[in-house]
Amino acid sequence: MRILVVGDGKVGHSLAEHLAQEDHDIVILDTDEEVLQRCEDDLDVLCVKGNGANAQTLLDAGVERTDILIAATASDETNMLCCLIAKRLGAKYTIARIRDPEYNESLMLLQHELGIDMAINPERATALEISRLLRFPFASNIESFAKGRVEMVEFRAQEHDPVVGMPLKDVAHKLHGIPRVLYAAVERDSLVTIPNGDFVIQPGDRVHVAADMVTITDYFRFLGRNTHQVKNVMILGGGRISYYLSKMIVPVGAHVSLIEINHEKAEKLSEILPDVNVIYGDGTDQSLLEQEGLDQMDAFVALTDRDEENLMTGLFAVRQGVSKVIVKNNRVTYSDIISSMGLDSIVSPKAITCSNILRYVRARENVEGAKVEKLYRLMHGRAEAIEFTARGTDPYIGIPLKDLHVRKNTLVAVIVRRGKVIVPFGNDHIEDGDSVVVMACEGGISDLNEVIRK
Repeated sequence: MRILVVGDGKVGHSLAEHLAQEDHDIVILDTDEEVLQRCEDDLDVLCVKGNGANAQTLLDAGVERTDILIAATASDETNMLCCLIAKRLGAKYTIARIRDPEYNESLMLLQHELGIDMAINPERATALEISRLLRFPFASNIESFAKGRVEMVEFRAQEHDPVVGMPLKDVAHKLHGIPRVLYAAVERDSLVTIPNGDFVIQPGDRVHVAADMVTITDYFRFLGRNTHQVKNVMILGGGRISYYLSKMIVPVGAHVSLIEINHEKAEKLSEILPDVNVIYGDGTDQSLLEQEGLDQMDAFVALTDRDEENLMTGLFAVRQGVSKVIVKNNRVTYSDIISSMGLDSIVSPKAITCSNILRYVRARENVEGAKVEKLYRLMHGRAEAIEFTARGTDPYIGIPLKDLHVRKNTLVAVIVRRGKVIVPFGNDHIEDGDSVVVMACEGGISDLNEVIRK
């Protein structure tokens, strides 16, 4: 597909890099000539200098032949205007990054009136991700599929877990009453494996399991993991993510203490978040954290604008015995090092934004085939979980999975049929309209027929 990316910032550049690797025809538009030159040197893309909100500039970039335009400049207004003009000039689909909370209430109206097919708010999407992690404090990552019916949860295996040390094929009959989940992927020493029945989970492995929400909850209760609700949360930094996160978790019973170093911002937050205990002070001051009862918190979330501050305060919270620590860090290349220091839950607004947009691009790319509904990059991009909608005309329909050829390093993880979640085994089959979640250790899979065939 021909994709026009307006704005070569962190998100725009990362998107262009991923999309170019998937053999899309990429054009980048930006006003900064030095940035464009660096991009042209690094990526196999076409660069055009100019303002994305200028009709002539968009025409020079070939907007009338564009399948998808992605507006990711630093200005919400520029992004919205760019999408409006692009749609009028012939772009098929448009995506806008819109960050200001003031636009959030009227976002659906803005999308309809301006012809925006997808609006992404990085801060709100990050807050949603954190709220999921707070629901399962022991989890490193949680993804949902099939309109929320299926959840895939990542956790680190511990020595006392009953599933550790035995082949997966023996788990069901040796551990009576263990809920039936699918072991979708395991990361060990930076190597990702799609496990078979002979695979043995070891302490320290990062394990992905998938099932419906009730079964997942029962599974972790069986393992003896703490599934109680997080009640007391301390948030460091009063930015947009903290605002959205507070709005999400306070109504469900969480008591939030929010520390902000800027006096004016702290006062404003105390006005717009009346149910939050807003504290004016330096959250990197360990004595302040101790004074505000850090060791009594169920969770600590570090969301300042500086990754280094988030990491240092996060490590201090771990040392203080806080059971759930989440830190914001946009340097995803350091994720393995950070994880080895004891910080498993790392969120990156840039990575979350790119993943959401890439899912949409994949879905638009495959409207004629077994359609990609969602795509998640897991384990720092080493694995993908892809949700397809099966079509009745495909050759694998109705045939037991044991009689089909499944692509190497892939796994049919979950089937959802008329609202019922099925963890598939050899005798199960796929029917027309099923939602099918596939795990893969390689990228670029865009059709279910690439994974399973007769």
